Amino acid sequence: MDDDLETMTREQLVAEARRLRAGIRTHRDASGHALCWHHPALWGLLPERTDPLPTVPDWPAFLRGCVRYRESLDAQLPGAPRADAPYPG
Repeated sequence: MDDDLETMTREQLVAEARRLRAGIRTHRDASGHALCWHHPALWGLLPERTDPLPTVPDWPAFLRGCVRYRESLDAQLPGAPRADAPYPG
């Protein structure tokens, strides 16, 4: 799957590492409502060109997952800043 790395020069590998790091940082630095979004741009950093459709849970299960994710943020980051911004939709 990653055979393309074997043929890259050092300079190409360094450029690839920088490109991947930039993408990871963009994802890492997401906050607010952006935390809940589908992230095809992150997956687009991979060389294989696929656009997988996610399996989307029914609403009740989806909302339970959102609540559990938000609860995990309270547990893992109790001192994180809080925002009361409305959803920008």
